[in-house]
Amino acid sequence: MRAVQVTEFGGPEVLNLVDLPDPVPGPGQLLVEVDRIGVNYADTHQAENSYLAPSELPLVPGGEVVGRTADGKRVVALLNGGGGYAERAAADDVTTFAVPDGIDDLTALSFIVQGTTAALLLRKSAHLEPGESVVVHAAAGGVGSIAVQLAKAWGASRVIATASSDEKRGLALELGADVAIDSRAEDMTDALREANGGKRVDVVLDMTGGTVTDQSIAALAPFGRLAFYGMASREQPKPIEARNLLGHSTTVSGMWLPHAFKLPGNVFGRTLDELFSLALAGRIRAVAGGEYALSDARAAHEALRSRGTAGKLLLDPTR
Repeated sequence: MRAVQVTEFGGPEVLNLVDLPDPVPGPGQLLVEVDRIGVNYADTHQAENSYLAPSELPLVPGGEVVGRTADGKRVVALLNGGGGYAERAAADDVTTFAVPDGIDDLTALSFIVQGTTAALLLRKSAHLEPGESVVVHAAAGGVGSIAVQLAKAWGASRVIATASSDEKRGLALELGADVAIDSRAEDMTDALREANGGKRVDVVLDMTGGTVTDQSIAALAPFGRLAFYGMASREQPKPIEARNLLGHSTTVSGMWLPHAFKLPGNVFGRTLDELFSLALAGRIRAVAGGEYALSDARAAHEALRSRGTAGKLLLDPTR
């Protein structure tokens, strides 16, 4: 089968198209004939071995595919440890989910990681309550574009989006944000307060890191919550001193999606089903960020790392 393989860690240049043997499903696994592959920002960390879960070489990156099983069932799957950038993938039964009729490949792949991340950030990490203000950094991205829609659907009084271009800010407003500001603002603290009518904000969803995180924490209202789920800038925020959290009763939390599978009651599966239902009802939608040939995986990673993309990027394994 055709696949993208990494034999040395690094940037997009280490992604090479090769021919590999088909994966052999082990116990509790099934083989998926892949129709489309989801590209996730975590894939760029996986390729350079800077992800939370260490990578091992040689590596076929990619953690999300949509396709069909041997019996023709249409599924979307999360892959443990990679293997997604290929024509076929072995997926664990417990992380493989049926795709309802009416849900296209783009939506299935947008929701399996980015959608569930947005939903769990708002509900489990930030504990969003109706009437609260919500800041969504990188609001035109895969997680951000869904988080804007969910925050409005779940009762946020004001959704403040940040993005780096007029086009991206326009998309965030189209998706339901009440105001969109430049993510390159010199003082993000002041920019967020101004966007919230001069008041501090209640909830911030942040995957940027560096000064954006520092200044977003400073913008939080009493009992405000910042949910941290990535570091696209690859810059560490300042260390947080516990005593400084007392000043505004601040909560700073982190979230890594694999931990959702450790929650009782099939929280991940129920969250994905809810997202599919909201999409079928026309209340939220996936945003297409571009489709690349499998042979152009390098270009997809370059686009992601440049932070010039919006929505969900896909790979087509037939090209």
